[in-house]
Amino acid sequence: MKLIEALRIAFSSLLANKLRAILTMLGIIIGVGAVIALLALGGAIQTLVTSELQGLGSNLVFLFAGTNDPETNRRVPPRLTNEDIAAIADPLNVPAVAAVCAEFSRRALTTYGGASYDALIAGVSANYPQVRNARVAEGTFFDERALELRSREAVLGYRVAQRLFPDGADPVGQRIRINGIGFQVIGVMAERGGSFASNEDDQIFVPLTTAQDRLFPPAQNVTRRVDVSVVYIQARDEDSIDELIDQVTALLRQRNGLTYQDNNFTIVTQQDLVSSFATITGAITIFLGAIAAISLVVGGIGIMNIMLVSVTERTREIGLRKAVGARRNDIRLQFLVEATVLSLMGGILGIGLGYGLAAIGTALLANFSPNARAEVSLDAILLATLTSIAVGIFFGLYPADRAARLDPIAALRYE
Repeated sequence: MKLIEALRIAFSSLLANKLRAILTMLGIIIGVGAVIALLALGGAIQTLVTSELQGLGSNLVFLFAGTNDPETNRRVPPRLTNEDIAAIADPLNVPAVAAVCAEFSRRALTTYGGASYDALIAGVSANYPQVRNARVAEGTFFDERALELRSREAVLGYRVAQRLFPDGADPVGQRIRINGIGFQVIGVMAERGGSFASNEDDQIFVPLTTAQDRLFPPAQNVTRRVDVSVVYIQARDEDSIDELIDQVTALLRQRNGLTYQDNNFTIVTQQDLVSSFATITGAITIFLGAIAAISLVVGGIGIMNIMLVSVTERTREIGLRKAVGARRNDIRLQFLVEATVLSLMGGILGIGLGYGLAAIGTALLANFSPNARAEVSLDAILLATLTSIAVGIFFGLYPADRAARLDPIAALRYE
């Protein structure tokens, strides 16, 4: 039997039982659609993470006191002081450095009139907007003089400004209270949106020295070993990042008196964060994809079941075909083609479902970033098509072989 003839018979059989064919394909449709949508969303999320990290600033490395290992922190207590930061900012010590910005953050109750808001107070260096690619929408950011004088000046994040001034009043020039201490608002940051790293719209920026000495001073007669929460270190260019890390590591080990001990600090690059999140999202995508693949197995079992029913219903037809000269391979090919066509049609409809789910995912991701798009790749379409064909062949083999092995005389007598 020619392949074209087998295809014609397969389509005729499917059209004769449209509802049954659609219900049989349902598992394949859902499985293929889910797999395609997950692959598209996984790529979109990785793109979103990458863009968010790039938005943190260019050529940045992040320096934290301490490590993720409690035993190391016990043996070598974390230490990161203002003097360490000044030493890192000196090009004589770290030639690869372009800029250094320190941050010391704590949450505190902020009030204005009858409004109050529990905001994150970020004491930062004056070059924060340049290092972190941030922009002031209204007013100005504080300068180095404000750090020297420990000025009580504040720059509000976009959301904080909305919460403290819900009536639309201009915050610039107004006085707010943070932990009961009066501050003058000198600026409002442009809306930036939240990210996995932080939400700058939910922060209030004050001079670093003001946060350390006035807002959150150490306990009396206590020397603080960690003066900052994080240090943003900007390299001259992307090619200098590894060199920068080596120089900062050597400098801090020397200043902390470390010889054979482990580092009591952690340096993380933007690429490290991208790789970590890519690993996490990749693992989640594979896990969800495996769950979605169960639908393909269920759909394949459904195809096998309906093909066995079809063999039973068409027993006399098989007997007639064998009686007029059809060989076993002809019967086997006919039913195998029908199973494959059934699965392939489900795969095609599943691709359409995947496009629809990807479009919904894009709409949801637009709440986080307008540039994040869940796009269905050609590789995903090819994978779905080949998988559908493979499912049809695999689960169609047994019914096709069973039909081919029917005894023609017994088949003709079948009622």
